[in-house]
Amino acid sequence: MSEHGSGHTANGGSATPFVEIDRADWAALAPTTELPLTATELVELRGLGDRLDMREVSEVYLPLSKLLSLYAVGARRLHRDTSRFLRRDDIQTTPFVIGVAGSVAVGKSTVARLLRELLSRWDDTPRVELVTTDGFLHTNAELERRGIMDRKGFPESYDRRALLRFVTKVKSGAAEVRAPFYSHLSYDIVRDAEIVVRRPDILIVEGLNVLQPPSDGHGLAVSDLFDFTIYVDARTADIATWYEERFLALREGAFANPKSYFHRFAGLELDEAKRLARGFWSQINEPNLIENVLPTRSRADLVLRKGTDHAVSSVLLRKL
Repeated sequence: MSEHGSGHTANGGSATPFVEIDRADWAALAPTTELPLTATELVELRGLGDRLDMREVSEVYLPLSKLLSLYAVGARRLHRDTSRFLRRDDIQTTPFVIGVAGSVAVGKSTVARLLRELLSRWDDTPRVELVTTDGFLHTNAELERRGIMDRKGFPESYDRRALLRFVTKVKSGAAEVRAPFYSHLSYDIVRDAEIVVRRPDILIVEGLNVLQPPSDGHGLAVSDLFDFTIYVDARTADIATWYEERFLALREGAFANPKSYFHRFAGLELDEAKRLARGFWSQINEPNLIENVLPTRSRADLVLRKGTDHAVSSVLLRKL
């Protein structure tokens, strides 16, 4: 276990608000309980291109889920003590909200889905729900109207006010909060379809830009409403490779569906598909990562650092 800067140094020195825990030390923190997932469940949770296996779950994500459960229980205890101090018994607890950020193709969606399943199996946090920020993208029609269809995924392509209202309602303790539904098949918001969140113990919000500061430099950002934040990190060159591999896998899988927005790419020759994937990466996803996503890494409470093999090599945890 050691202190590590990773872009977090201040004043050119070695001071850092993070402590880095290598894979072996982190794995030693795993609870001595039976892994609550089966191999079949893991396959269903794993995203395309992820090389997640039972060992990775046991050594990395099981201890992470336990840590997050401790934070959630601690927040509940703090609420109880605060209510007692204020002599108020009418202040209800609100969901513990976790933000999960990172680049396209880095595996953050798999991390979010996996944490949802693991956290729900701890006795103190049985009700866990997951919402992705894809549902808060502007519709394709609106993006076309604004002339920013080619910047889908950049901060300006989201209805950030709607996302902020949604998380604000969740943190206010509203009995029921609704979010738009996004279809990866049609690559668009589905009209009249919604995700309903009903005061869970934990809500996970996953997306590219969930750690963004306020767009105008002041006011409230959605990240200000999170109780804990996670950034899934990897070398840019590795993410570029994973993106290309995922695109090629989709070309043979989901793109083959005639209803897919990307069906026109299903018949591409291999070399042409590779060139197209590299173009999408270099013209859209890499600039977004460098300009908008990566700069938010230092705002996270915990960073999962992945190696070339997609496995987590170390964990950076913000000091308390």
